[in-house]
Parts: sequence; structure tokens; C-alpha cells
Amino acid sequence: MREVPAAAHTLAILRYLASQPSPVSAATLATRTGLPRSTTYQLLATMEAQGFVVHYLEERRFGLGVAAYELGAGYTRQLPLQRVARLPVAALRDLVGHTVHLSVIHGRDVVYVLEEQGPEKRPLVTGVGVRLPAVRTASGRSMLARMSAAQVRALLTAHPGLDRGEGRARLAELRELLRKVRQDGYAVEDGEVTPDLSSVAVAVTDHQQHPIASVAITFPTEQSAEVPVLVEQARRTADELSRRIGRRQD
Repeated sequence: MREVPAAAHTLAILRYLASQPSPVSAATLATRTGLPRSTTYQLLATMEAQGFVVHYLEERRFGLGVAAYELGAGYTRQLPLQRVARLPVAALRDLVGHTVHLSVIHGRDVVYVLEEQGPEKRPLVTGVGVRLPAVRTASGRSMLARMSAAQVRALLTAHPGLDRGEGRARLAELRELLRKVRQDGYAVEDGEVTPDLSSVAVAVTDHQQHPIASVAITFPTEQSAEVPVLVEQARRTADELSRRIGRRQD
């Protein structure tokens, strides 16, 4: 099949950006990919408009954008992830006796891809296929906290008024929340999705420590004394899923 030069050049830029630990200059991109500078700038402008790259004006560098992240994470939203996770998620439900969810992040939302209900069978809004604002859920917070500051900033820029919050105060509050989640290693949601129900969540990561999913346990708020045990069990399941999808072990 005949190669389309523009497509090949675009993919070369994306591959190089994905291989770098931090944003790079357009000149470096042109040199490393062997493209003319004019072509490189034209492709970067198009990719920036589509959200595949972010231009950091002060640094005069380019990095991957939210659209590139969503494209890469799309694989994990498909059947392979569900097949890998189904048995561990069911086993976790049996162990803790509460409802367990597996979700992925998509733009500003989390999408629930697996649900194993606890014995109480209480109706929840977090069924398979449901989308909720990431910042409102323990699942979303656990994944956002594992993203780089640049990725979170790009996400907020791409989706102004995130979760109906506006202005610098809202962004400052979110950053502090994610800082605590990052420090604790897990996220908590207390009655913000369903009254009298709380959740804890731990992110599932790939071999580069990027969040690709989240394991969450939902339980009656009155049983909050169980949180330490639930967090530990959720972490074990998240680590097992990370191992199964090929994360390098420390």
C-alpha cells in the first residue's frame, strides 16, 4: 500500500513526542524526524488545533495534548481491558462484600466499563456505560492525580468550566485535591455521587506509570471505618491489573 507522506510525517512527530520525558522545541522535532522546518511548523499548527499537541509559549516547546492521550488510552477502553479485569474485579467484590467498579477516563469524564454489585444490590448511578465528571468521582480523581501537571493543565484548558466550576479559585481547589490524592496514593468520594454512599479508588497504570483505568469500591458511608482495609484491597487489585497489562515491576 502506498504511503501518504503527510500522514507518515504526522505520525513521526507524534512518535517522537511520545518517546520524550518532556516537551521539545520545533527545531529539535525537525532535526530528529528529518523533516523540513516549514513542514514541521505546519503539521504542529494543525495538530495543536486538533488537540494532539500543546504549545508551551513561554518555553517555546511542544508536548503531547489531550487528544493524543485519549487516543492512546482508547485501547484500554475496549474489550481487552475488560477481559483482563473481569475476574480480578469479581474477586475483589467477593472479598470486600461491596460493589466494585472499573472505569477509564475520557476527556473530562470517567466512563464505567465494569461493575460487580455487592450483595446489598442497592441501585447505583455508576452502571456500565455511564459517564460522570472525573473531578466528582473517586475513580476520576485517582487517575487525574497520576497525570502530569501539563496533562491536567491541557485537560482544564480544553474543557473550561470543568464540572461547572469557574475561575482560578476552582482550579486551585482541584489542584490541591489532586495533590492530596497523589500524596495518599488513593482517592475518596463521600456522598458526592450518591447520598449516603462513599467510594475509594486506586489508579491502574501502564509501564510508564500513566493511568489507564481505576478500581473503585463503593460502600455505605456509615461503614467508613473500613476505608483503610478497602484501600489496601483496591490497591492490590489495581497492582494486579497493572502487572497483567505489562507494567514493569519496581
